[in-house]
Amino acid sequence: MTTYVGDPSRIPVPALGVHPRDGGVDVAVHAAHADAVDFCVLTPAETSGSPWEERRMPLTQKSYGVWHGFVDDVPLGTRYGFRVHGKWDPRSGFRHNAAKLLVDPYARALDGDLSYDEATYGYLLHFTEDHSRDGDIHGLADPRDTVDMVPHSIVVPSLPTQTSTRPRVPWQDTVIYEAHVRGLTQLNPDVPEDLRGTYAGIGHEATVRHLTELGITTIELLPIHAFESEPHLIDKNLTNYWGYNTLGFFAPHAPYATQAARDAGGHAVIDEVKAMVQSLHAAGIEVILDVVYNHTCEGGTGGQHVSWRGLDATGYYLHDGATPASFADVTGCGNTLDFSRPRVVQMALDSMRYWMTTFDVDGFRLDLAVTLARDPEGFNPNHPFLVSMQTDPVLSQAKIIAEPWDIGPGGWQTGNFGAPVAEWNDRYRNCVRGFWLSDARALSHGHRGSGIRELATRLAGSADLFGHSDPPLARGTVASINFVTAHDGFTLADLVAYDHKHNEANGEDGRDGNNDNQSWNHGVEGPLSPDDSSHVIAPTRRRSIRNLLATLLLSAGTPMLTAGDERGRTQRGNNNAYCQDNEISWMSWELNDWRRDLQDTTRYLLELRREHPALRVEDFFSGGPQAHDDDHQPDLGWYGTDGSPLTQDQWNDPGTRIFQMFRRGRIPGTGDEADPHVLLIVNGTLEPVSATLPKQNSMRSWHMAWSSEWERPDTPDEARDVPLGPGAEVALEPLTLQLYVAPAEA
Repeated sequence: MTTYVGDPSRIPVPALGVHPRDGGVDVAVHAAHADAVDFCVLTPAETSGSPWEERRMPLTQKSYGVWHGFVDDVPLGTRYGFRVHGKWDPRSGFRHNAAKLLVDPYARALDGDLSYDEATYGYLLHFTEDHSRDGDIHGLADPRDTVDMVPHSIVVPSLPTQTSTRPRVPWQDTVIYEAHVRGLTQLNPDVPEDLRGTYAGIGHEATVRHLTELGITTIELLPIHAFESEPHLIDKNLTNYWGYNTLGFFAPHAPYATQAARDAGGHAVIDEVKAMVQSLHAAGIEVILDVVYNHTCEGGTGGQHVSWRGLDATGYYLHDGATPASFADVTGCGNTLDFSRPRVVQMALDSMRYWMTTFDVDGFRLDLAVTLARDPEGFNPNHPFLVSMQTDPVLSQAKIIAEPWDIGPGGWQTGNFGAPVAEWNDRYRNCVRGFWLSDARALSHGHRGSGIRELATRLAGSADLFGHSDPPLARGTVASINFVTAHDGFTLADLVAYDHKHNEANGEDGRDGNNDNQSWNHGVEGPLSPDDSSHVIAPTRRRSIRNLLATLLLSAGTPMLTAGDERGRTQRGNNNAYCQDNEISWMSWELNDWRRDLQDTTRYLLELRREHPALRVEDFFSGGPQAHDDDHQPDLGWYGTDGSPLTQDQWNDPGTRIFQMFRRGRIPGTGDEADPHVLLIVNGTLEPVSATLPKQNSMRSWHMAWSSEWERPDTPDEARDVPLGPGAEVALEPLTLQLYVAPAEA
């Protein structure tokens, strides 16, 4: 151990974590209220008793709450942890217990499983026969050692910065595909068996080919930071499948690596993740990670004693300010990391930089992002964490997506994150589901729908939510991450097959999952039997899927498609499959006729989106003519069934369910080729209708490009080959969306 000379408080704070250099490792860990911290090196024991021999080295230097020093003779691959000595006073928030081996928050690799033994809770308790926990969370410290009950941190080499070229897909061209590492490839017969459900499986040519042929530009992976399952799931013989329960913000989740990589050690797991990213980048596909910086796997006030709780419970976690001290919970997960604390902000920023520079990922989706921007006054759009992401030379190059809510006071903040952050648009999801499904269900029972005002706003990029900025409208339509489904909730196929959630497999008696899904089973709950006379509703269900899908892919904004929705994946009505690591959650790769048709339709719609810039505008519409526009047509127009502009009364009438949306192609400078214009016609009624193409539009030659009536994109249709001028009449079946295209110069 190297000892510094002089006042330790004057020593600059070194890089946190464990970093190899000649002869040993530099060690630094934040434990501001500790009296002493031991760095513990673990080796397999040669005698009976404990499976591990432990060499404890006190860290003798402390700078601004960080304990640090140089420890010699610590080779690569060494297992280690920390033991923290200090006050045990849970009523005041202090939970130091040196009997508990602690995971390094900055560990870049972890090995081993977390036990759910009584001893892992830090205080004295015992489990009852019904799995409840009996003990005083503010009582005495538990003296039992946990060296063989927690994952061990692993010393890995200092990793070079990646040098591969990122695809850098412009926001207006971005199509996001939200997927689970295990679930996407677990059942894919084209992926070798030993690679299924792994990072290598995601990078395999079969997976990459599916994404590229579909038209995906960006894959967003559910959490791959090291995570653990919640104790209540273990009690039910279930596991945390989604991964929103982080144990390490720097370490990849080892169980997602191939067995060969896991056997080779932590560095091999890291190499497999890097190879996955490189494979996707080589195909022009970006990688965004879903990251969970708002809470950890340690649970609530009485939760497990694994890492941050034992290092500095009051410094890492938000407390309620009461006596006895209890964790504040604005995440719904028992604890909340306190982003008013500089070390918490630093940990998140350091983690993001590490994943960008070491693994070359392209961006992050911030789970419960409001939590990350809370100060003592509540949500702060100018929070230091958000400002740092905007100004940091590394992170400012990332695509950042916020989930703009949590469950705390003032927790809904959609539209309030500044540029360049994009946001999940829950208003979009609710509106699109409402118009095509719950409104249609109401109409089928003789009730009225909700009209077209909000749907029109969502189709046009949600300027009401994302247009408020300085300067105004600076964020553009791409700030809206449009989605109809996500990992949380019904799949696209289940939205049209279930009125109610069916979460029996979760073992919570239906208490979990959202009760307001805005779904519509079209008259029969659940899947249809081929022998069931009600199968006549199957075509209507399929059309509803196509309506939802087309609305998503043809709206202004950034579309996010959930993996499997392109091929009708079902979760059997489970709308909260977070604990289902099985066929309920895994993506099926078997295709029957209608699922193959749906996949082809998805591919075709994404091709239309790529080919027509009017379908992927970056800036908000002005409603007026563009520069170099000789005929003074607006860039956006709304028309009724008679081809005339919608009146104020029609906009305000909830009975209005039919409209036309004209989007003008870009008019570039003189000599440049102009883009085609597009026209969406929506029939949200239960009746067939005729619509007159806009009369005030000078277009002479509209061609039908697609209709949701078509089971396949190559369905023969006389209308698609017939040029239609202003004032021409077109027919739409009930609940139908049609897309027309016209050359700009016509």
